[in-house]
Order: sequence, then structure tokens, then C-alpha cells
Amino acid sequence: MLKNCMDQQKYAELSAWITAAGLAGKPETMMLSGFCDRLLAAGVPLRRGLVVIDTLHPVHEGRAFRWRADAEETELIEYGRTSDGEAAENWRRNPFYRMLQSGEVVMRLPLTAETVAQYSGLDQLHADGMTEYVLVVKRFAAGGIIGEMDCVYTGWATAEPGGFDDAAVAALQGLVPFLALAIKCAALARIAETLVGTYLGRDPARRVLSGRISRGVADRIATVLWFSDLRGYTGISDQAPPEQVIPLLNDYAGAIISTVHEGGGDVLKLIGDGVLAIFPAEDRERACRSALAAAVAARRTIAALNRRRGAESLPVTDMYLGLHVGEVFYGNIGSEDRLDFTVIGPAVNEVSRIAAMCRSVDQPLLISSAFAEAVGDERQRLVSVGRYALRGVGRPQELFTLEPGTDGAGI
Repeated sequence: MLKNCMDQQKYAELSAWITAAGLAGKPETMMLSGFCDRLLAAGVPLRRGLVVIDTLHPVHEGRAFRWRADAEETELIEYGRTSDGEAAENWRRNPFYRMLQSGEVVMRLPLTAETVAQYSGLDQLHADGMTEYVLVVKRFAAGGIIGEMDCVYTGWATAEPGGFDDAAVAALQGLVPFLALAIKCAALARIAETLVGTYLGRDPARRVLSGRISRGVADRIATVLWFSDLRGYTGISDQAPPEQVIPLLNDYAGAIISTVHEGGGDVLKLIGDGVLAIFPAEDRERACRSALAAAVAARRTIAALNRRRGAESLPVTDMYLGLHVGEVFYGNIGSEDRLDFTVIGPAVNEVSRIAAMCRSVDQPLLISSAFAEAVGDERQRLVSVGRYALRGVGRPQELFTLEPGTDGAGI
């Protein structure tokens, strides 16, 4: 079967290499480049290689990896949804789509003007002088499907005048399953990281994936606490058409969460219109300064968002925000089969009460006295709004806000 293409020893070596690379968790780009380089060295006249796999991601539908014999690096492309518009039309004209519909596992396409006119995605191969494109699809059994990830698509091109010979195609058919399994392993690991990070937050995800999943395992940490919610959200949700409520939440959550992340914080919870976040405070002053800068950035981002939504005659709102610093327990809390990775402690209760006080004192931002003491030189930008009793907190405390005109955000 492998005569005039690959001998049995090289075939065995390549299958063993890609299996080991997959088990070692190598990046997909490294696996594809190593696989193609070894195919080429073994006598397969390969000039282009493509691997595509769908994923489970809030933004991307999948990832594509492109290898070129004349390029130094394998290209990674993350692509969006192919269910609507031009993307959907291109997908329906793709030869992979025909294979899925027909059940074919291998397709050999001569790269001619007629083929390029019939299918999408082949014009650049034809323009680059490729003569044949071999597509191999490895489907997963029902139990191996996650979301839209139900197979691995691969495409292989040559510039040989007569295209691939039968032995080269047979070698590809035999070796692609090893590559597909390695790519699937990498994709599953990436999906786990994405899902845990999306639903728990970045630092909790890192801790959970490192093995900290036992109930009751929690660390005592010093942290800056951020609790925000939206002004008048209940009234807006009662009055706005239902189809506008979720886009409103997404717009404002996107504005707030992005600035928290850019400031080095981690969002732990979305509670309706509320956001609970932390800025770990190994260096307390630095964490406070980062949180304060994120608060100002969030206000600016929300102001820009309100201008856009107002121009579209959509409901607008604003953010109430409380900032506090203190010690909390950070870890797994819950039952044996349902855990939450979160923070607990009096400081968490205090920051939520501080944020709730924004309504009473008509301030968009309130800062605890502990935060004010820890923020260093930024303390001169803060002004007291008085001492207040906070519900569920033992003693009144002085609260602060940014002095008007010192932030550039209109606070």
C-alpha cells in the first residue's frame, strides 16, 4: 500500500510521533507542522495542509490550522458562526459540507477552473499552482460529540503535475486518524479551559483546573472587592420589551467586565444585573489603584455605550459601584455534587451594602474607609460623603467617592 511513498518504518514512526505529541498536550499548530514536515520528508509531495475542528466557545465556532511548505509558521484562524449570511452561503458551497451531507470520508478534487467555480475555498490553492486537493473527514461517535464538535476536517494539497498518487492518498487516509485524535485531545482541553474560565472567571478556572475541586478547600486571601449593579434596572426590565432586556444586560455587563479584566481583576459572579469581582491584594495599594482605575474606565465605557444606545432609541442606564478591601475565604463552597468557587466573609457583605448605599446618597461610586486608607497617593482624589450605618454591618463607617472633575468620567 505504501510503495513509492512511505515505507512501513516511516509510517510507524510518524503515527507514534503524532500520538506522543497529542498525549503530551502539544499545541495544534506544532502538531500539524511536525506532521506535515514528516510527511514531506517521508516522500509525500505535500505543499499545503489544513485541519479544522469546531469548538464550544461563546464567540468562535471553531479553529482552523493551515500549514504551507514555504512558510515558517503554521497559521491559526479562529472563525465565527457559519449559520447566517455570507458565511453560511460559503459553507454550503464548501466541499467539506458536501462530504457531511453525503457521508463521504475521502474526496479527491483536481484543482481546475471548473472545480474552483463549483466549490468555495479552493481559489487560493488553484492560484498558488496546486494540482489536487484531498479531503479526509474523521467523524466522532455520538458519545464523543460536544456542541458542534462532531468531526475533524483535514485537507491536503500537492503541486505535482499528476496530483497525489494512490499510495500517498492511502498514507494520508491511514495517518489522519492519529492526527485527528491528537487534535481532538487538544480541542477538548481547550474547551475545558474555555468553559471553566467563562463560567467561573479566570483565576478560579486556573485553580480548578490545577486540581482544587474538593469541597471546603478555601484560602484566606486579602483582596479588593468590587460590587456593581445597574441604576433603575428593575424599572427598565418591567417597562422595556422582553427582547431588549438581555441585550441590555449583555451590553452593560460587557462594558463592566472588560474593564475589570483589563485592570487585572477577576469577575466571580453575575447576579442578575450585579457583578462581583476581586482584585487580589498581595500588594494592597497596587490592587486598590488598579480597581479605582478600572472604575473610572468603566464609567467612561458606559458613557460611550449610553451615547450609542441613546442614538438607537434603546434604554440606557448607569452603574452603581462599591469598592472595599479586606480578607475573605476564597474557594469551593457547596454540596458534594454542586460546588461554587467564590468568596465569602464579612467583607463580601460589606461591599454589597456599600454599593446599595449609592442609591441613598445619590452617588455612582462609593468607597470604604479601608480602601481609602490603602490606596496611597490616590487618597487625595477622594472626598468623604459622610458616615453611614450599613445594614448587617456592626458599626457605621465613613464612605468616600471621587472628587468631581478628577476622573474625566463625569463622576
